[in-house]
Amino acid sequence: MMLWLILFILLAFLTFSAFVGYKMVKPPRFVGDWTPRDLGYDYEDVTIETRDGLKLSGWWIPNGDKTVIPLHGYTRSRWDEVYMRQTIEFLLKEGYSVLVFDFRAHGKSEGNYTTVGEKELIDVISAIDWLKKHHPENAEKIGLVGFSMGAVVTIRALAEDERIACGVADSPPIYLNKTGARGLKYFANLPEWLYYFVKPFTKLFTGGKELNMVEYAHRVKKPLLLIAGEKDPLVRPEEVREFYERNKKVNPNVELWVTDAPHVRTLKLHPEEWKARVEDFLSRHL
Repeated sequence: MMLWLILFILLAFLTFSAFVGYKMVKPPRFVGDWTPRDLGYDYEDVTIETRDGLKLSGWWIPNGDKTVIPLHGYTRSRWDEVYMRQTIEFLLKEGYSVLVFDFRAHGKSEGNYTTVGEKELIDVISAIDWLKKHHPENAEKIGLVGFSMGAVVTIRALAEDERIACGVADSPPIYLNKTGARGLKYFANLPEWLYYFVKPFTKLFTGGKELNMVEYAHRVKKPLLLIAGEKDPLVRPEEVREFYERNKKVNPNVELWVTDAPHVRTLKLHPEEWKARVEDFLSRHL
């Protein structure tokens, strides 16, 4: 009887872990009702086919010969109003064209599961493919502005795609296991230790590979602005600072700005300073 009870508890625990893992890689889709026209700009609904066969939904907003691609975070989409709407409007006012899309398994894009930065690199590279094909006149200078998961992809893309000139990474998770564990507590009020039982199921569902972001500190050699918040419950500022110190050894054009904000909230709390710093960075490197 005791053995059966132990087996039942173990099975229940594994089932719960699998359920949590499934929910982590299949977040609810966030879709809004505003469009760039509400910001005063004409736009085109676009479909971007990824190199691995998915169709991503996005907007193309022509506005200048240089293009910036904003990248949203985990569970969000281009409709996010905490940082994406403000970023899109800011970039347009500064005279940049904007290509913005929903990552796989987010918003209106295809895809069953998110890999929180691993396969999402394919999405960005495919978006640049689309831009080069359909609007080559706007694709000579391309910048990225990424938030959280989008910041991870920004850092990776700078190392992987020579067509990108520079990138802004706001609140980038550096140690993904630590951020994932903190995320369980932050998003679901579950103990952080549970993550290490949940993680194998997330990899099983998605087929995603494990990322080592620290290795990119030795690979990124293009202009990069890192933004971290002292009150961030998911990404410790000292982790971003460690990445910065490592990257600085090979990249003279890396910058770090540490603020008093929570996760991806610097733009919300310090909008004018965020815009001034990001515009200064983009104007120098685009």
